[in-house]
Amino acid sequence: MSTIELIEPATGERLATVEQATAADVDKAVRTAEKAFEPWRKIHPRERGRILLKLAALIRENSDELARAESRNVGKPIRDSRDEVALAADCFEYYAGTTNKVFGQTIPTAAAGVLMTFREPVGVCGIIVPWNFPIAITSWKVAPALAMGNCVVLKPAEQTPLTALRLADLAMKAGIPEGVFTVITGPGSRVGEALIVHPVVRKLAFTGSTEVGMRVMQLAANDIKRVSLELGGKSANIIFDDCDLDRAVASAVSSSLGNAGQDCCARSRILVQKTVYDRFSRAVVAAFEKVKLGNPLEESTEMGPLVTAAHRSRVMSYIDAGKREGATLATGGEAPAGRGTFLQPTVFLDAKPGMKIVKEEIFGPVVAVMPFDGEEDAVRMANDSQYGLSGSIWTRDIGRALRVARAVQTGNLSINSGSSVHLEAPFGGVKRSGLGRELGMQALDHYTEWKTVYLDVS
Repeated sequence: MSTIELIEPATGERLATVEQATAADVDKAVRTAEKAFEPWRKIHPRERGRILLKLAALIRENSDELARAESRNVGKPIRDSRDEVALAADCFEYYAGTTNKVFGQTIPTAAAGVLMTFREPVGVCGIIVPWNFPIAITSWKVAPALAMGNCVVLKPAEQTPLTALRLADLAMKAGIPEGVFTVITGPGSRVGEALIVHPVVRKLAFTGSTEVGMRVMQLAANDIKRVSLELGGKSANIIFDDCDLDRAVASAVSSSLGNAGQDCCARSRILVQKTVYDRFSRAVVAAFEKVKLGNPLEESTEMGPLVTAAHRSRVMSYIDAGKREGATLATGGEAPAGRGTFLQPTVFLDAKPGMKIVKEEIFGPVVAVMPFDGEEDAVRMANDSQYGLSGSIWTRDIGRALRVARAVQTGNLSINSGSSVHLEAPFGGVKRSGLGRELGMQALDHYTEWKTVYLDVS
């Protein structure tokens, strides 16, 4: 079997080597999951819940190991990795509590009989997760799938599989039977597509780029597989002149530079009311220049490297495009000398609609700042995007906040906050940002089928 060499982003050195699955390995994993499905779905829901609770406890017990692996594999600061490992444990705990709380109904009918509905597991689920938040996004999909009695074959991104592989080990220790949760590693073009087209797989859950999401839909169409997609974003951060500007600046930094901007929810389009545009621009540039780049394992590090050298080159091509198209490069835009795939936090001022840095998802530590006149102008500019995943509104006027929130075409919005994800609430996008919702009770809809049974009592 061939292998994949993993490179540590902060050092450029080899971190680990993992096996690269083949199409035959994918088939074996899916067939094993198929055999495990009936026994797993028949386990009493309370028992499934207990197993998932044990897995959550094991994640917490091994949190330091998991966080270090995530930081070294992805390049994110250790503080962020700890938070994401904790979120994964929270996620398994949350869905452990749902196992015996999802049920059907009896429905009145005009006929002389009893009409019943049942919620049943879908079957074998193929789950494909990206490299930017490996353990967190894995938990969002795997936990509800297992809770509802499905079996899972998970393919992590080929660059960042370490925490997924460790999670599979912990799942077995928690008591999840063989075949119920399997991890396969390798490139999406071969291993991922083999999973997508496998005839036994009934449900696909994918997080990644919009372009690859389109490919997933095309391949899934042949078998009419159920598909949920969480894709790209180009979120707007709308700054009105009556907001707490200091808080808005601080949030503009964290919500655009978290994970080095490699976040589909990144507020990379900053729309600022003209009356405070100059003041905000000076403040945000100064704040970007204070962000500490460094070793992800050091507690003081605020931003780590980008995931690979190839990805950094791609991000830098957008910086070149921004300069070429006439935006003002106010700070950053350079790769620091030395080891690792670091890139300075970058601010473009006076960007204009239609520029590449405004229209396309950069997926790096780059923001484009643009002025707007008033409320209608802000909404128009925010909606001038092919994406609709997240965003923020900064204002003290609650009426304005709600008007703008209802008018902006996006799946998630925060008012006077930069947060996007809440475990208990549905998360997902509109337009080219995806289909379906993850998290909250709504996620369970993707992993259950409704069955209607009519009993004639005449």
